[in-house]
Amino acid sequence: MTALPRGESPGPSAAVGDDVADPAAAVPAPSAQDAGADAGEAEVTGEAAETAVASDGAAEAAALSEAEAELAAQRELRERIEKRKAEKDGPIAAGTKLSGQAADLLAAVRAVESGEKSGAAFFDSPAPAPRRAAPVPAPALRRVPEPVLAPQGASAEAVAAVTAVLAEGGAPGNLAVPAAETLGAQAADLLREDPWQLLAVPAVLPEQADGFARALLGAACGPDDERRTAALVGWVLESAALRGHTALDASAVRAALAERAVTDPEAAVQHAVEEGVVLVFQDGLDDQEAAADPEDSGDGATDGTVEEPVQVLLGLDRYALAEESLADGLARLVNACEKDADWSEAAAAAGSPSAAELIRAVAAGGLVTHTGGEAARAEPAALITAARSLGLRAFGATHSVDGRHRLAGALDDPAAAVTLAGLLSGAEGPGREADGALAADLLVVLDAPQLDVETAAALVESLADGARLVLSGDPGVLGSAGAGRVFADVLAAHACPQTVSRTPDPGPIGELVSGIGIGELNQVAAPGKEVVIVPVHDAGEAVHRTVQLVADSVPRAIGVPSADTQVITVGHGGSAGTRALNAALKQRLNPGPGRFGGFDPGDRIVHVPAPGRAVPGTVVSADAEGLHLDCAGTPVVVPQERVEPSVRHGWALSAHQAAGMRWPAVVVVLPGDAAQGLSRSWVYTAFSRGERHLSVVHGVDQALPRAVAQPASQERTTRLRALLEALPTAAV
Repeated sequence: MTALPRGESPGPSAAVGDDVADPAAAVPAPSAQDAGADAGEAEVTGEAAETAVASDGAAEAAALSEAEAELAAQRELRERIEKRKAEKDGPIAAGTKLSGQAADLLAAVRAVESGEKSGAAFFDSPAPAPRRAAPVPAPALRRVPEPVLAPQGASAEAVAAVTAVLAEGGAPGNLAVPAAETLGAQAADLLREDPWQLLAVPAVLPEQADGFARALLGAACGPDDERRTAALVGWVLESAALRGHTALDASAVRAALAERAVTDPEAAVQHAVEEGVVLVFQDGLDDQEAAADPEDSGDGATDGTVEEPVQVLLGLDRYALAEESLADGLARLVNACEKDADWSEAAAAAGSPSAAELIRAVAAGGLVTHTGGEAARAEPAALITAARSLGLRAFGATHSVDGRHRLAGALDDPAAAVTLAGLLSGAEGPGREADGALAADLLVVLDAPQLDVETAAALVESLADGARLVLSGDPGVLGSAGAGRVFADVLAAHACPQTVSRTPDPGPIGELVSGIGIGELNQVAAPGKEVVIVPVHDAGEAVHRTVQLVADSVPRAIGVPSADTQVITVGHGGSAGTRALNAALKQRLNPGPGRFGGFDPGDRIVHVPAPGRAVPGTVVSADAEGLHLDCAGTPVVVPQERVEPSVRHGWALSAHQAAGMRWPAVVVVLPGDAAQGLSRSWVYTAFSRGERHLSVVHGVDQALPRAVAQPASQERTTRLRALLEALPTAAV
């Protein structure tokens, strides 16, 4: 099979691009060169990613919106940390006054370092207490808060107080609102006492926090100020979480501190551990070290040094608790499963062998994984239909509203299809039992690769004993916008039965994407112009031809209107990133003065109600109340102060934002400066978003086949796989 060369179209389909206008008329490329890929995070507020907020699957009150619930969870976590710090009434000797898991883990590290004990001795923990079974089902209640109001900001008093402190330190006033929202009502006092708390605000860099601290504290601060080093440790780990990591190797954290002029990184890490900023973990022997001959110490034997027998990881408590809760919850589902119906007839009546295999696996297990492409989504739909025919309360949850619509179309009862966000907030789905558990016997989670660890933990904790969970998705697509790699870790740990669909995706696009999944970029026959390659020489030409494809060529040659054609590119910045493409597409498709924060009625937008969630929509109107959006039929009102950080134009998206959604036609833009952002997973995700047509604006030469040929990588450090493998329920 031959890799697709630059400029060559598969089959006769290049005719779609034959009528492209003169390249000389191309839209001028911006001078910005910050191309780059998303590196695991979805586009979020402003110029940088916001810190992810833990999902609270309990949904405390019907009147609370999903965003308000997330803010409440954030405040609760912050209060818990402040309470822990307040309990320390004096100087702390190394490691004293720690309690619970932090103390145990710190003791583990020291015991291993001293040679007193081996790392394996600290992993014999008692089995988790069994979860109380859900009571007899009561009539489910559905709460549908519409229209949805975007989250309200901090109080005016808190913002004013923070503004005054920021002015004293020479920091820009536009940080006042996010600082008050992040640090809470006492934000001004916290910043005055510890100026480096500013690092907790999204988009603030250490250099900026250092300048702010010098202005407030003068000579009283320095590079080794314990307040600074503790804040830097937290910032390093929060930055890593935006790239998908739930923990980092301690050596990587120390190296990052050294780059920030910390003279004793080891002491800084120790102080951060003692202050409760981070937790310490040891997740077992490294595979290569375990396999090595302990007698063979090499050159190190001459000086008596011995390598650390375990990998020491540092992590934030929010992700540590989420991963441990998730691992325990998955083990509970495996152990609590009981036979509740006769599934044999349902399996025999399944429409395909793969669907029958999935039904039989679910009949025998409380936790099952299912992998496959887009066509394989019919198999979870068949499972849900079969379970409901047996009288079970079965539901399917998707990552996006678009995914919910596609699932609903394959079900006898469309109400059985929900979004994950709607399910956890209580706006969609079966409602909850008296003990807070979801009123569901079977939950199938489609688009499982988009599950971050906090959402997954909240979801599993919401399932009652005896409920079944199926994680279904395509392992070739990009991972979650939030921290963790839940689906990949569950698959790698072999913690439950795994079913693999044998239903291939049809047509030329399916054939092309299937090849990419195994590392081959093949030419495919596309007699109906399903796949088209449009070669370009520079970013300006890429922008120009993209606009022409969306506005003229695809509607005329393929019959897909511009409103149903989605542009996907590698990054938000750069000369042909989402910003440049959105500006050009707006000028062509919906020109206007941008009367409300740069938007006009009819603009395609993407609304980010919470970090990691990108909801496409359309601008309807604007008034004193805010910007009125139509997000897949749901009216949303975004207050004026929230428009800039949470709403952007949406004619062009990143592949991370597009994951979990599909459109009739897709135009993938690959400008030359985006070559470094390509990977097999990125290409696989972007190319598989089109249902009927795929155009590739190709300007990366051989970088595309090289990216596809490289092994698919999951460059995320997580603990979930090790936790699952340590459980006695893990299957080999």
